[in-house]
Amino acid sequence: MTPPVPDRDLANVIRALAMDAVQQANSGHPGMPMGMAEIAVALWHRHLRHNPANPAWANRDRFVLSNGHGSMLLYALLHLTGYDLPMEELKRFRQLNSKTPGHPERGLTPGVETTTGPLGQGVSNAVGMAIAERLLAAEFNRPGLELVDHITYVFLGDGCMMEGISHESCALAGTLGLGKLIAIYDDNGISIDSEKGRIRQWYTDDVRRRFEAYNWQVIAGVDGHDVDAMDKSIRRAKRETARPTLICAKTVIGKGAPTKANTGSAHGSPLGEKEIAATREAIGWPHPPFVVPDEVRRGWDARPAGKRVERKWSKLFDEYERQFPREAAEFTRRVAGKLPADFAYRVEQLVRDCDAKAETIATRKASQNTLEVLVPALPELIGGSADLAASNLTMVKASKVVGANEGGNYLFYGVREFGMAAIMNGLAVHGGFIPYGGTFLTFSDYARNALRMAALMKIRVLYVFTHDSIGLGEDGPTHQAIEHAASLRLIPGLDLWRPCDTVEAALAWASAIERGNGPSALVFSRQNVEFCVRDAAAIAAVRRGGYVLADSAEAKAVIIATGSEVPLALAARRQLAAENVAVRVVSMPSTNVFDRQEHAYRATVLPKGVPRVAVEAGVSDFWRKYVGLEGAVVGVDGFGESAPAADLFKHFGITAESVANAVRSVI
Repeated sequence: MTPPVPDRDLANVIRALAMDAVQQANSGHPGMPMGMAEIAVALWHRHLRHNPANPAWANRDRFVLSNGHGSMLLYALLHLTGYDLPMEELKRFRQLNSKTPGHPERGLTPGVETTTGPLGQGVSNAVGMAIAERLLAAEFNRPGLELVDHITYVFLGDGCMMEGISHESCALAGTLGLGKLIAIYDDNGISIDSEKGRIRQWYTDDVRRRFEAYNWQVIAGVDGHDVDAMDKSIRRAKRETARPTLICAKTVIGKGAPTKANTGSAHGSPLGEKEIAATREAIGWPHPPFVVPDEVRRGWDARPAGKRVERKWSKLFDEYERQFPREAAEFTRRVAGKLPADFAYRVEQLVRDCDAKAETIATRKASQNTLEVLVPALPELIGGSADLAASNLTMVKASKVVGANEGGNYLFYGVREFGMAAIMNGLAVHGGFIPYGGTFLTFSDYARNALRMAALMKIRVLYVFTHDSIGLGEDGPTHQAIEHAASLRLIPGLDLWRPCDTVEAALAWASAIERGNGPSALVFSRQNVEFCVRDAAAIAAVRRGGYVLADSAEAKAVIIATGSEVPLALAARRQLAAENVAVRVVSMPSTNVFDRQEHAYRATVLPKGVPRVAVEAGVSDFWRKYVGLEGAVVGVDGFGESAPAADLFKHFGITAESVANAVRSVI
């Protein structure tokens, strides 16, 4: 019988691969992988349930590397355990078109669950994953048939601890009692700044007491270089089912490097050929760069165990399917991310109802009315709000609030916009859910980087942003979103919808849900907006992002409008018609979607040579791409004022008369 590979060798191969790959790339962070090598052995070799041959296995444990700068730790583990990540990819670390980018990226590297890099977001994603596991288990598990039963593990470092988002998400995790969330903190006391890298100059938090106050179990003072001690701590963490667990592991960054261990330079720079040679000698690793001895490779290979654990689960699923065929089919659909077969029909009926009622209401209310239909029809929808549910109207009759150790489909995130957005990303990447969460549009600034990560990962996450302009009135410029819609439209891969009435709101929601390859921001008004009459062709064209809402023969100009300004454009058209000036009105609820349409369609909506005027209660520069320098924009290029909405629209010149004057100026 082959003797087991010593833990020392299992750890040292990680150190060697990390320092070799970083050195070859002349870029990267070798210190963290070298310092967390034994922790990785304890978790990945003794506890993590996964199948490298099937990274998408539904009941796998989730692993998140929140301190994503240490990406070579994860790449080494994926390669060694048997994922489709050959050694050539490790040799191409941080190079163009490799599967080993500077920070882990979901969808690029097999086995990477979520894109990490911006510190603190990975642990926040992990909170979302743990929530997803809890809710799926509550919905689908039956006595003796625990279809959903896995743990979310996350590694995080000092940077994650310092970022404010970790406070937001970890506090909520403790409140919700996420017992299957286990975080391991790489407590090495080193960062990039300062001469020696010591963080005591700027970071003196009592981490243990902080997390205990969050209602976490904290296992402190563990030697992160003692595999058995880490193994014992992980076992203890798994026994705690009512609280998440934080394991504080003391480590030495760059462990094994004779002169650079425990220094700031080990954090983010190659060690250098001389130091690497000395490290090999110090740790007893005589092998050349990128060479893994056969016995060490066999010791790390997780494919046989992974095949066994998935096969066992598949047998359980077969029995589950025999006893509960409807639930099994629904679970399979949800995990695959497919919409119900009758979804299109429900949307069609919803739009017909909206068109028939022709209600003049705030578009935030139109959004809520849409959700009243969609939430019961889509059990995968999980809503939420950052303490503004009564204002952004994200709760409906079918909403059930998620509590500690309770299922549901609605989360109170508290005043935690950034945390909410990153947790939603975790819910989405876990699978089985389509998350939506609401706040005021102006607070999208707080959440922006998590929105960017959703776009980068191409995941289906829906952001409900209400109070979209000066139309919110008396709250004043701190709450009036002037530049935000334009700014969010610039994030590649994020679709922003700003609908003008109930029909457009329903179709914006439907389009965002149907879109499986990216996030959407749904932007709604506080104030009532007049319903717009349109024919069947125009209703169908809403999904194209921009369409002709009202036309005139031989139009002398085109007015482009969104949201609450569409009725102003129609009123201006009527004024001009009285002067025998023919004008076309284009409603453009989503510039992002419109820009993806074929050139021929865009040319029919915005014909060449016809002067254009755009109107939106926000910054004007964005619209120059549509109207050109010779066109006109009616917008708001200041920060607003405190006053009733009607007074503000007059004060800033966002009126039908102003739009009509702009048209007169360009023809």
